[in-house]
Amino acid sequence: MSGEKLYMVKNDEGSYIAVTNGWLVHWHENSGDLFSSYQEASKWATTLGGHVVTLIEEPEKVVLTKEQAKIVEKAHTEGSAIAFIFVNGESDDDELLMRAYVNGFTVAKEKKYNVKVPKEWSGDDKHYWTKEQDGALTWAWLINKDYMIPTQQFTLTEIEHYGLQYCEKEEVTDDEV
Repeated sequence: MSGEKLYMVKNDEGSYIAVTNGWLVHWHENSGDLFSSYQEASKWATTLGGHVVTLIEEPEKVVLTKEQAKIVEKAHTEGSAIAFIFVNGESDDDELLMRAYVNGFTVAKEKKYNVKVPKEWSGDDKHYWTKEQDGALTWAWLINKDYMIPTQQFTLTEIEHYGLQYCEKEEVTDDEV
């Protein structure tokens, strides 16, 4: 967010002023002129009997992990959201989770990795782990990295699940996914 404020002039009927050529004023129900200074908007409000309205930018959404997002979503259904967040979140995440509760959030895209089969097992540097349809692991020979397939991409959770955390891994960039 830029931090700069914008102002409009609104009358008691809910219409906004639009100034044409610096002097001709029209009142509009759904739109009006924006003023970058409070003083200028206040001048028009005083002259025409309206009041100054401050426009506020929408706050940026907070980026959360899947686990954090579940806590914030559940907090919306609880009697005391703040208590739920303090009890269920990590202590160093409390402020982040409260901002997400108030401003909204998006879930971070989980990083993916290509995981190499150890050289001592495969005899070369061109074998990568891959997941079978039934969830079993196997390894495949790879000639060209441009032809990596999604079943050869693992999240950190999957790497831990399959016991591959000690294998060499290469992060998959967005243009490879």
